[in-house]
Amino acid sequence: MTVALNEPQTNGRSETEYGKNVVNGLKKEEEIEKSSVQKLSPEQDHVLKTFRLLIADLCGQFNGGHPGGAIGMAAIGVALWKYVMRYAPHTPDYFNRDRFVLSNGHTCLFQYTFLHLTGYKAMTFDQLKSYHSDRVDALCPGHPEIEHEGIEVTTGPLGQGIANAVGLAIATKNLQATYNKPDFDIVSNHTWCMIGDACLQEGVGLEAISFAGHLKLSNLTVIYDNNQITCDGSVDLTNTEDVNAKMRACGWEVIDIEDGCFDIEGIVQALNKARESTDKPTFINVRTIIGIGSAVAGNAVAHGAAFAKDDVKNMKELYSFKPEESFFVSDAVREFFSDIPPRGEELVKSWEKKVQEYEAQYPELGTEFRRRMEGRLPENWKDLIPSTFPNKPTATRASSGLVFNPLAQEINNFMVGTADLSPSVNMIWKGKVDFQNPDLKTTCGIVGNYSGRYIHYGIREHAMAAISNGLAAFAPGTFVPTTSSFFMFYLYAAPAVRMGALQQLQVIHAATHDSIGMGEDGPTHQPIELAALYRAMPNILYIRPGDSEETAGAWITAIEAKKTPSIISTSRHTLPQLTGTRRDGVAKGAYVLQEVEDADVTLIGVGAELCFAVDVAEQLQAKGVKARVVSFPCQRLFEAQPLEYKRDTLRRHRGIPAVVIEPYAPNGWERYADAAICLTRFGHSLPGKAAYKYFGFEVGPMTVKVGEYLEKIKADSILRREFVEL
Repeated sequence: MTVALNEPQTNGRSETEYGKNVVNGLKKEEEIEKSSVQKLSPEQDHVLKTFRLLIADLCGQFNGGHPGGAIGMAAIGVALWKYVMRYAPHTPDYFNRDRFVLSNGHTCLFQYTFLHLTGYKAMTFDQLKSYHSDRVDALCPGHPEIEHEGIEVTTGPLGQGIANAVGLAIATKNLQATYNKPDFDIVSNHTWCMIGDACLQEGVGLEAISFAGHLKLSNLTVIYDNNQITCDGSVDLTNTEDVNAKMRACGWEVIDIEDGCFDIEGIVQALNKARESTDKPTFINVRTIIGIGSAVAGNAVAHGAAFAKDDVKNMKELYSFKPEESFFVSDAVREFFSDIPPRGEELVKSWEKKVQEYEAQYPELGTEFRRRMEGRLPENWKDLIPSTFPNKPTATRASSGLVFNPLAQEINNFMVGTADLSPSVNMIWKGKVDFQNPDLKTTCGIVGNYSGRYIHYGIREHAMAAISNGLAAFAPGTFVPTTSSFFMFYLYAAPAVRMGALQQLQVIHAATHDSIGMGEDGPTHQPIELAALYRAMPNILYIRPGDSEETAGAWITAIEAKKTPSIISTSRHTLPQLTGTRRDGVAKGAYVLQEVEDADVTLIGVGAELCFAVDVAEQLQAKGVKARVVSFPCQRLFEAQPLEYKRDTLRRHRGIPAVVIEPYAPNGWERYADAAICLTRFGHSLPGKAAYKYFGFEVGPMTVKVGEYLEKIKADSILRREFVEL
């Protein structure tokens, strides 16, 4: 066993030279195995060999996949699934289970194989062999996916998983601080996260690592599969930093494992040491050899390609297995893991008994904890939303605060955060407590504790969204994470927002300063094209409310969307409170705000520009042009409506042309409109009103444009069938 606690890393030998020795073949695997086998019991040795050959066969079956990392990590997996993790394969949604995240998701066979061996019912041997097959019902996709038993989050884009793991750890810390009592630790689970070299290079991973160290998330352990190999070659091709020193500087405990391919006992001790930590997250640097036992061991070729058939045959002979036999799992291996399901059921039974005793001793907290476990909000949550609003010009970012803050104040499912924009996003409620390391004493005087539900993420938009995905994934509805930032900065967060949509996670993103009306910060901050991205992204609701009443509708819709993330897009500048806007209309995506019989044109107003559509309609009316007005806050919600409703709302089937008013890229509006007053260039640094004027978004010029367009289509029947940018 080689376990080093808190010793400085000698980068020259431990990392760079270690990698070179492996790649150049100077350190023979036979020597490694000879020096290491004494650390293993015969049954452990047999399990490791079986696991590695099984991975090789699974990749060889369809000649694809990622065998090398999974093979090198075998001893880590045995230490985790056999000896350390607390989980229940036959009750995979056991609330107090340890959470495991495979951030280096390309090594998914590592996780799938242990799910099978430890007794997850869905992961049959037949399903395990579906890896890289053409089966549409396969439970072994090329990267882990959340909807399958034993998979906590979908990983693939590197760095996302470790950020998700930080969110899972925050969830546990918050529940512990809220509900645990000295005699009842009803929440006691740990989060384990497996990473590779790449997760330590991706920016989102580094954002999350820094934040976890700051928060002192002692219930989080990151296990680094340090094989010093990426797709292109050895890691020193691009990275020569001292990883251990970096992690210590970020506030992590560091444990070194020199022989990660065989030292199960040392890994177990390190994992148990990590679980006992009380003041820091733990980073376990486990040195492994990618593809150990194969002809390409220690080489980048082992990363993402099946081994040659002769190579697999030689591996089997080396391990004294039958070369002609594939997918062999002996009874001894089955027996080795056979105690896991009953052990898990005992955990479940013991915990449920503890919760019942807790509910009896602390009935009020117990009722609330049960509601949270079941993912429910209080029955009367809608009653907390104002029924009326001040009849004065109000920025919808301020309206957003009026709607949501009473909910956040009273309902502890909501975990609210911002990327260093608290003064701008209006998400602070009276009496809010920050989620913070309770020992932290800040220079600015802001303090908090782990029961707090307001998270200062710092300037980490990408990690904020990815961590929120982890919070949402902890258990459905237990947390409803809410992020906030300027809309433009959700371009930084977009990969994580996409992963939330892919996983059907309910995260609500409050995006402010959403138009050229945000003003002097200029084109870098004015989101011209970003709405088109989010309107195109599957399973996400991008909602632009036009006033306070519609903002209420946006929040209600987002809170009711249990399997869909939402972006509520609001203005910096004040907007008039319009007559006739409806919160229930937002749920339909679009609705008629002002109807006119025998209309000449339909004006579609969106968000901050809805008031322009109303005013232009009034001016057109004065000129004898009949204009109806449609408010259109959400395209995806509108698409979900019946065909008759959609036709009756837009009335294009009656030959009435529709013109949309929105200072964004027009892409996508051709489905609903015939013309657009829009932007096809970046913005300009001017005060908000001046920016609108500069780009022609004033009532007079827009009235003229619509009138001219109507005259042109009378004279040109072809133009009537073409989408026109005005």
